Amino acid sequence: MSTFDVKQPFLQDMLKNVGNGRIQLPDFQREWVWDDYHIRSIIASVSQSFPIGVVLALEAGDIDIRFKTRPLEGVDTQYTNKKPETLILDGQQRLTALFQALMSGRPVSTRNTRGNEALRHYYLDMEACITDEIEREEAVLSCGEDRRFQTAHGKIIDLYPVDSLFSTQTEYTNNMFPVDKVFDSAAWRREYSKHWNHDSDRIELFDKFENDIIDRFKQYNVPVIQLNNETPKEAVCLVFEKVNTRGVTLTVFELLTASFAVDNFDLRADWNTRFERMKVKFPVLEELESTNFLRTLTLLTTNANPDVTISCTRRDILRLTLKDYKKWADHVEDGFSKAARFLHRQKIFNARDLPYQTQLVPLASILANLGDLGETKKAQQKISRWYWCGVLGEMYGAATDTRFANDLSEVTSWVKETAKEPRTIQEANFQENRLPELRTRNGAAYKGIHALIMHDRKTIKCSDFRTQIPIDEKIYFDDNIDIHHIFPKAWCEKQSIEPDEYNSIINKTALSATTNRSIGGNAPSEYLLRIQEEADVTSDDMDKILDAHLICPNKLRNDDFLGFFEARKEELLNVIEKAMNKKVIREGEDTPNTST
Repeated sequence: MSTFDVKQPFLQDMLKNVGNGRIQLPDFQREWVWDDYHIRSIIASVSQSFPIGVVLALEAGDIDIRFKTRPLEGVDTQYTNKKPETLILDGQQRLTALFQALMSGRPVSTRNTRGNEALRHYYLDMEACITDEIEREEAVLSCGEDRRFQTAHGKIIDLYPVDSLFSTQTEYTNNMFPVDKVFDSAAWRREYSKHWNHDSDRIELFDKFENDIIDRFKQYNVPVIQLNNETPKEAVCLVFEKVNTRGVTLTVFELLTASFAVDNFDLRADWNTRFERMKVKFPVLEELESTNFLRTLTLLTTNANPDVTISCTRRDILRLTLKDYKKWADHVEDGFSKAARFLHRQKIFNARDLPYQTQLVPLASILANLGDLGETKKAQQKISRWYWCGVLGEMYGAATDTRFANDLSEVTSWVKETAKEPRTIQEANFQENRLPELRTRNGAAYKGIHALIMHDRKTIKCSDFRTQIPIDEKIYFDDNIDIHHIFPKAWCEKQSIEPDEYNSIINKTALSATTNRSIGGNAPSEYLLRIQEEADVTSDDMDKILDAHLICPNKLRNDDFLGFFEARKEELLNVIEKAMNKKVIREGEDTPNTST
């Protein structure tokens, strides 16, 4: 059975239903934004019986699709609380423009060439409309609220046949027909005829104008695809995304916001408050998306219900009730706060360096679900292993809803020692030949290795070359720590070293902006001595710092790029194996699933 009907109501009937509140908008729709040019253009199109596009509507009333609604802009406020029969999903701008111009009886609220709000009246130049020598859009004229034809700068438009239409008499004299009279033209015609003393030429002009123009408005049909009231929310969301390419994308968050608004709950305001609170405290959460917050909440909601499968698909999110949200929102916020602290311990301090935004969803849900148990040393070790397998195995770059659900169930059970290793760990692997290929900071594994380089190793702490201060959260931000070349790019180019080699993560480490400037384009043998002198650092102490960065001091001091490259690659592979607790696949080896 089809979930929609195709209709062709008269434009006049449709606009009447807009005006009486039977046709409204779901509150997730964007505001009215059309400018004067677009309004004149659509009036011209209807006057020629040209198509203006299909309107997509939704039959209102079904209990599963409860949205807060609002009338189209320009509709009398007395209809604000009226229950609509139809909701417009696509076509708001077109219908608003036509309603305001043709039927509201008030000036149209639009924007001028400067983008400022303006009130306009619209007219059809009768003589221009019935000739083929003038483009129809040129026959549709607009004037200001005072009915003067002038530019945004106040200059009178001398191309128009009249300066202003300050009275109906000037309308009659200049054969200017007000667009808002097209559906009720009889009274205007009588007065127009009286004004011209029933002149036969004017009567003939109006007859032709009425036949060629006015009747087109009265007989104009609007193609409407109307979804029936049994259409599920997820289908509404998907359809809106497909058809409303020029509007604001309708996410599940927007749809749920409109749904919760029926019960006088402002989901957007609640989310904004929580988001501000989290990102101020934890910069690593600065790019957290509202949809991922809802995904996490849905995972916890479904996990707590023994009668449903753990999931966080679009459909599951849209099934959330306000009661579900209020019950779990605080737990989810706490889960993300715990996730941020976990990431800080992994030396991931800001959103830019977060390998996967998506992996925040299972991480937060796991930590929220485990509660205090998740903060124990043993639990943190297991969660850390799962996390790094996901990052270095590059497991979260594609469709992830199923993996999210599996992670919550399997990692939680694994931490509680009631199940074997999660599939994310079992399936993850890292190949030796992948490491030299990591060159751009946008890659998840690249960002992950950058963080692993900053990890503390036994008694050695990863510190800045100059200050010798271990890199923690405060130093990371205060000293502007970032990923920089060890063998400088300029030096490598002079030595004819290939960009694929010197731009690899193997030749990168975490350095402060000041240290990087001090390095410049000099050979390591030169900049190391200068840094030691400037910072009063001994060679032995500098060697310890280099060791903490997994850099062989002798290779670096001797400017031996190839020797340095191979030695550091091996050190990084060892760190990767330790983080994943799995053997790195060496060249020529098969892909194993065994742990070290």
